[in-house]
Amino acid sequence: MSDDAWSALAERIAEHAKNYIDGLTRLAGGEGGDAILPLLLVEVAQVSSAGAQLGASQDVILSGNWEPHLGEDPDVDAVRTALAERLGPVDDYAEVFDPYKDTVVTPYRLSDDLTAVAADLLHGLRHHRAGRPLEALWWWQYSYFNTWGNHAGAAMRALQALVAHTRLDVAEERTTV
Repeated sequence: MSDDAWSALAERIAEHAKNYIDGLTRLAGGEGGDAILPLLLVEVAQVSSAGAQLGASQDVILSGNWEPHLGEDPDVDAVRTALAERLGPVDDYAEVFDPYKDTVVTPYRLSDDLTAVAADLLHGLRHHRAGRPLEALWWWQYSYFNTWGNHAGAAMRALQALVAHTRLDVAEERTTV
């Protein structure tokens, strides 16, 4: 890819990352009310679209094959805790980590998954804000394949199931005349 194409991709991914982190933070803070589950589903689906773009792109290779040190990443534990409280009994779910290598069902938490995605996106945003779009892209692509892609996919499956249950598991169907 040309430098212009890499820069354009970095801008698109950075915008998705900012939107996800902003949306997740607002929802953890109480916005969305009872619509938190479908709103989280939208947030995860949108950032997963960015991940798919990274997955479809050629590998990002850094010069010298090293990442400049950024220092400590921002702590997302307050967001995780707030999400866990808002999600309550639906925070815990079961997932198969890798359906091709490991078919053991593993306990997961939506709050952990959602903030793991945020943490990886924040790390890349720090590179992007420092004027290093290629390093940001490398990190986002690497962490998409290594961590946040799996967490986003697992969270999307769980959220879609929750939203479907709230719509389809209706005790009594209402009809209007």
